[in-house]
Formats: sequence, C-alpha cells, structure tokens
Amino acid sequence: MISKNQLKHIRALGQKKQRKALGEFLVQGEKNVIELLKSDLTIKQIFATAEFIQTNSAMLNKVDVIESDIESLTKVSTLVSNNSVIAVVSIPQMAVPPSSGLTLALDGVSDPGNLGTIIRVADWYGIKHIVCSNDCADPFNPKTISSTMGSFARVNVYLTDLPEYLNNDSRVIYGAYLGGENVHKVSFKHDAILMMGSESHGIRETAGQYVNAPITIPNFGQAESLNVAMATGIILDNMFRAQ
Repeated sequence: MISKNQLKHIRALGQKKQRKALGEFLVQGEKNVIELLKSDLTIKQIFATAEFIQTNSAMLNKVDVIESDIESLTKVSTLVSNNSVIAVVSIPQMAVPPSSGLTLALDGVSDPGNLGTIIRVADWYGIKHIVCSNDCADPFNPKTISSTMGSFARVNVYLTDLPEYLNNDSRVIYGAYLGGENVHKVSFKHDAILMMGSESHGIRETAGQYVNAPITIPNFGQAESLNVAMATGIILDNMFRAQ
C-alpha cells in the first residue's frame, strides 16, 4: 500500500519546484512505464496494482515495487484513467547535444501537451535531441511525459539559453515562419537544426536572428495557423522525404 509519506511525495512531484528540488519526476500509465522499464533511466520506486505486477514480473525483478490498489493510485495520479502504475524516476543529467545530425529547437513552446507530442513526433523520425529555450514547458511535467506515449525514454530534451546555443552552432538552421521558402521545394540538408516557435508568438527575434533558411508550410484553405506539433510533423516528413 502507499503510505502517507509516499503519497505526499508523489503528489509533490506534480509541481515543477518540487521536481527540481528532489531531482525526480513521475511516469504514469501502463504504456509509459513499460517503455520506461526498457530504458536506462533510473527508477526509484514503482507503485502498481497486483495485476500489473503479475503481467510484467519479468521486467520488474530489479525494481523496488510496491503493490497498491487502484483506488490509492487514482488518488495520486494526474491521469483521468489508466492508473494501474506510477513510477518515481530520477531526472537524468542532460549533456549538450552534439552539433551534428538533425536537431529540433523549440522557442517558447509553453504547452506541455504540445511539447510531449513533439517529443513523440521526434521519436517517430528517429531524432534523439531537442533543444528548448528556458521558457519552454517542463519536459518532466506529468502532462508532457504522458503526451509522449513512451517516447520520453528515447529522446533527450535540453533546456538552455537558445540564442547562445544557436550562435555556437555552424549547421544550417531552418526556421518555420508564415513566410519563407515552400517546404515542398526546399532541398533539405539532414545535418541541420529545425526551429519551431510557439503558436502565439512564432520564432522570436532573439532566436530568429540565427535562422539562415526560413521555411513555410503552404496553405490551401482559410486556417490562420497550425498547431506547432502538427507543423513539426509536416516539416519533418518533408525533410525526410527529401532524403
């Protein structure tokens, strides 16, 4: 069963301040925890139903597992459903991504759901590194983690001074704007940075000054803009189709 102290600890990890102070984050739901168990991330504890433990016993033999009932797990979970398991995980130390290959850069993407979906899209296309401005959503926010559907275990997200990072990189930097070269006609390089901005502000000038290849997704209807995660997927598909 979950003790009162453990319950308090789990609830605290729903807050960014406490995640930073404790150096831990939550992974919730069967799909995400199974992907976690396949990764190299350090698992501190897992709270799970007897059914989950029995079904996944082979993967849990080296993990501190505490059996809990579904009612207790539901009380501390941030999910509406799929509350059979919650893991407490150490926040990994992130190294600066290498200046090679294709890297995603996000400027001011503050919605955790959008960030989580972008992480999932990056994983689909085999992108291992995302560099975010310091005011982006917390990659360890429970909503971000849940939105990745397990991809958080394979994609490194690095928060930093984005303009400084871009200034020190010599790769071509593609930036998504409403105006720019049509992505259907661009001869994309794979050794590059793709930068996306928020839906409300786009790429800000502080980071945008380093963009040397502005691009755009052509529109054929009346919508004013695209969701940033959707736009990221469209551009990446065009980049990989060009390969």
